[in-house]
Amino acid sequence: MRYAETMADDTQQISLAARTRDEIALEMMKFIAVTTGHGKGTGAAGFTGKTTKTPEEYTDALLQLFERCRAVIGKEKD
Repeated sequence: MRYAETMADDTQQISLAARTRDEIALEMMKFIAVTTGHGKGTGAAGFTGKTTKTPEEYTDALLQLFERCRAVIGKEKD
């Protein structure tokens, strides 16, 4: 019975560590996106063509930023 408890604890720790890295990467992504306006189009007065990104383009930009943040956090932990 003790072996099963130890194994369950190990699994929870591994899951917690992976989740924590993702949470850190998510917080990092939020900070970068909010402070820099990452992914949003630049608004400009006058005739400038396409000034804002579509929701799909904005989502893609945020997902790419999240993946970059995960890569950075993964490098720091290894």
